[in-house]
Amino acid sequence: MTMEKASGVNDPFSAPELLRVVRCPRSTAYVVRRAQDAALGAVLAPCAPLAGEHTGTLPPLYPEWLGDRSFTAAHGTRFPYAAGEMAHGISGVDFVQTLARADILAFFGAAGLSPDTVTAAVAQLRRSLPPPAPWGVNLIHSPHSPAWENELARLLIAQKVPCVSLSAFIQVTRAAVYCSAAGLRLRPDGTVHRPRRVMAKISRPEIAAHFLAPAPAALLRDLVSTGDLSESEATLAARVPLADDVTVESDSGGHTDGRPLGTSLPQIMALRDALARQHGITAPARVGAAGGMGTPHSVAAAFALGAAYVLTGSVNQLSTEAGTSDRARSLLLAADTTDTAMTASADMFELGAQVQVLTRGTMFAGRAARLRQLYRDHASLDDLPIDEQHRLETDVFMMPIDQVWLLTEQFWSQRDPEQLHRAHRDPKHRMALVFRWYLGMSSLWALQGAPDRVSDYQIWCGPAVGAFNSWRKDGYLASDRLSAVQIARNLMEGATVLTRAHQLRSHGVTLPPSAFTFQARELL
Repeated sequence: MTMEKASGVNDPFSAPELLRVVRCPRSTAYVVRRAQDAALGAVLAPCAPLAGEHTGTLPPLYPEWLGDRSFTAAHGTRFPYAAGEMAHGISGVDFVQTLARADILAFFGAAGLSPDTVTAAVAQLRRSLPPPAPWGVNLIHSPHSPAWENELARLLIAQKVPCVSLSAFIQVTRAAVYCSAAGLRLRPDGTVHRPRRVMAKISRPEIAAHFLAPAPAALLRDLVSTGDLSESEATLAARVPLADDVTVESDSGGHTDGRPLGTSLPQIMALRDALARQHGITAPARVGAAGGMGTPHSVAAAFALGAAYVLTGSVNQLSTEAGTSDRARSLLLAADTTDTAMTASADMFELGAQVQVLTRGTMFAGRAARLRQLYRDHASLDDLPIDEQHRLETDVFMMPIDQVWLLTEQFWSQRDPEQLHRAHRDPKHRMALVFRWYLGMSSLWALQGAPDRVSDYQIWCGPAVGAFNSWRKDGYLASDRLSAVQIARNLMEGATVLTRAHQLRSHGVTLPPSAFTFQARELL
């Protein structure tokens, strides 16, 4: 017996060869049956099986092929993968540039930033990333500041941003329809061309339906009446879905319904097909998956469910390119899967919306929940019990409430003066704005790494961060200096390896337990 045979290499039934087949998905694999006991094994090409009958062939499998290839063609990306936006520019210019130069779609997080700041960032991205580099900018729903939402939509269209990500929408707005319909034209082959890609991130079927169907006729008519759209653009908008890509967001950081992907993704894919038939849409939206995408296993599972692409979020905050502080990043690097909680949202505070945040090393979740309870139970700041006012000033705001109000006035006088007019008429709204000052500042303190406000850091993340930390600890990504590109490549490569393992098992091959593991490594 040769040393090669003794070690199990090229023996289709040995653990070493089976693991080699799993971990080399880019090579053709042969499935064989052993004559004496009908056991099934596998071997990599070009090796001929040492013994047994050839019963099947698995062609090469690449991470580029896991999802819908129309996604990579449409966005000019290497993988059916996107790095989602992170508010306040956490996914900033450096983050987007780094990923785009690796042919990975990434979104600038414009939420919470002034139009001037977004304008400067977009200008820098346009200079450094000429077409066809894949990148985009986020437009978040702002029900309390529609003027800001409309202004940002105009900016993105005027600056020819190649892809717009619509997120946290609870209804379709004028700004969303404007981004979708502006510039629509008919190609010579009769199909509709949109000058920018539109991606919508949703978690509920009733919201998804708005983006999987054509834009509402009433909003199209309104945009035509104001001269923002032409009659031709509005007519063409009735032939295409509002979004090119709809991302089903399961249990994620930030705004989330915490729904399991295994139930929501198939439901929304079926809804997409039904709406396409109803409206006669010939090019339905692609449906992707987000939320919980922190390990190769979750990515492989999303593709197995039928996702056209995956979108990551929380885990990218751990990368060196992310625009968060080292203090916030260190808390994330130590997080486990149970170190998150739902608490009050800043941008939709009065509506009772919640976001998922990190609890490890910070008291923000409990403090934000308390503010929401006080808002619910009291009519104004003056209505708060004296001991509650004192507790807020000493334990939460770290300053008198009157001083918080002065800072709040300064902010809204620039952002949206109508909020101040309403606050002077409505004491409960004034209380909401004061409480929202803390909720808004808590994310900025985390972003800036304020050393005296660590216990108030608001860090948006889901359980995916803890799962990612558990998976990465034994491989190349164990370092605390992580690259967003290497995170993306390893998640996709690992998903490919796990998909190969599943293929072999579905062919009847009994695999070693370690076949369903993947250790991160430096990838090109």
